[in-house]
Amino acid sequence: MPAPVLREIVRQHAEMAAFLWTVYDHHLLHPDENPDMDGVRLARLIERLEAHLDGLKVAGEIGSEIANERYAEYPELGELFVVRMLSVPNPPRIVDLDAARVRAWLISNRE
Repeated sequence: MPAPVLREIVRQHAEMAAFLWTVYDHHLLHPDENPDMDGVRLARLIERLEAHLDGLKVAGEIGSEIANERYAEYPELGELFVVRMLSVPNPPRIVDLDAARVRAWLISNRE
């Protein structure tokens, strides 16, 4: 019997992943804006982002459903990023993404 999925926890994963992507992308666009965002903090941010995405993946279809609900309620780029990452069978690691291309895709596919 599969473990039960705690929807509230999965929702928090979706919200945090969207927020952390937004912070990460903002830092890439404006690297000098936050002098405290050094390499160590950036690595931790990426690690947290990937952990939240993993939490959504572990939840399976419910994770995707909740991510889509979050995007429907808050159609922002971070929420769309999460939905898109969950739709890819083997998504790349965050550090391997071309953030400029991801950003352009997100903006052009926003509903």
